[in-house]
Amino acid sequence: MFRSAVRAARPVALAARFNLKPKGPSALRALHTTLPVSSGPAPPQLYGEGGKPGQVPSDVDQATGIERLQLLGELEGINVFDDSPLDSSRIGTKANPVLVLSYDVERVIGCTGSPADSHDILWFNLTKEKQARCSECGSVYALDYQEGPLQHSHLEQEQAH
Repeated sequence: MFRSAVRAARPVALAARFNLKPKGPSALRALHTTLPVSSGPAPPQLYGEGGKPGQVPSDVDQATGIERLQLLGELEGINVFDDSPLDSSRIGTKANPVLVLSYDVERVIGCTGSPADSHDILWFNLTKEKQARCSECGSVYALDYQEGPLQHSHLEQEQAH
């Protein structure tokens, strides 16, 4: 689940890292082939302001990275990391699996059976290419993969070519 959370926050982190790079010419920039993405809203600032002299900083002031992303989401009423339970009202079949929303090609999920809590939680990996079946209750799960605009990193694009 942590890997999925990190992968979900990767586009924001990459955009923040790009914004921190010096804007002047450099020898390395001449070799860099990825064009910056300029459309869409600005990414959230993932570095806090820090504490003011003589004051104890709050969590929002001193948090950075994924922790800050989560705190800013909570202030806006947004659950950044989807931790809601899966549909346990039915047992998924190969023809009609339980769909798991994901912005990554793999996700770790836990099954508690149908109805909910009918067996101990069993964790397993679910990938875009293949459905997975719970070994306890037999419920089948499939990934509902949602590709985002900044899904692939520079290294993944180079490996594809």
